[in-house]
Amino acid sequence: MYPVLFKIGPVTIYSLGVFWALGALAGAWVMQLELKRHRYNPEIASSMVVGAAVGGLIGARLLFILEEWKSFIGAPLEFLWSGSGFSWHGGLLGGALAVSWVVRRSAIPWLKAADISAPALALAYGIGRIGCFLAGDATWGKVSDVPWAMAFPNAIAGWFHPLTGIPYPPGVRVHPTQIYEFIQSLIVFGILWPFRKRTYPDGAIFWLYLILSGLMRFIVEFWRVNPVVGLGMTEYQWISLVLIAVGLWRLGVALARS
Repeated sequence: MYPVLFKIGPVTIYSLGVFWALGALAGAWVMQLELKRHRYNPEIASSMVVGAAVGGLIGARLLFILEEWKSFIGAPLEFLWSGSGFSWHGGLLGGALAVSWVVRRSAIPWLKAADISAPALALAYGIGRIGCFLAGDATWGKVSDVPWAMAFPNAIAGWFHPLTGIPYPPGVRVHPTQIYEFIQSLIVFGILWPFRKRTYPDGAIFWLYLILSGLMRFIVEFWRVNPVVGLGMTEYQWISLVLIAVGLWRLGVALARS
């Protein structure tokens, strides 16, 4: 793996950050196309992406810190400045709040902006997961002997079992769940993109995105190493179920009113 692409003096360029940036650029391009199609100023996409990036990074890191509070207390500075350690759901919440502020200032209806953003979110997230794969950002899966299983000996967060903290012995390979999520994100993008030109009530595409992204994360959790918190499901699976339920509810309401 390649967690560090190169160094310029004291500055370290992490593969995780580079691919998150590439994901943001791809998302901006998609949103510019959609803003232009809806006859809004396409330059607003830049502000939306910056807001999503800043809010998403802050939210993702804050939720990850809360989830890993004991580790954070032990080495707070190292934890904060590491190139790893982010929570997808925290990033989604933080990014949504920041983008909501941007679209309100730009006088774009929130649901319309959400529909414009949904395909971009799916694409950007998938590209970002390539960075997680290269960095070995502790998002690997369970030990496996499938032909495509991989080892992450140079992982930026350390090549050890995420729950026990015990280093993996030589030869151990795991599910590359980052690649699974990359593929899932492309599928979600492929589903959402054609729907954008059809006639649906505002918000329908975004609610569909919540359903698909929640389902995506729920499924991949079966291959990831995360603690079970209740009824055989992980914390992220429970959160995903909430997202799916909200998406189904709001999509049903939107379609019933159309």
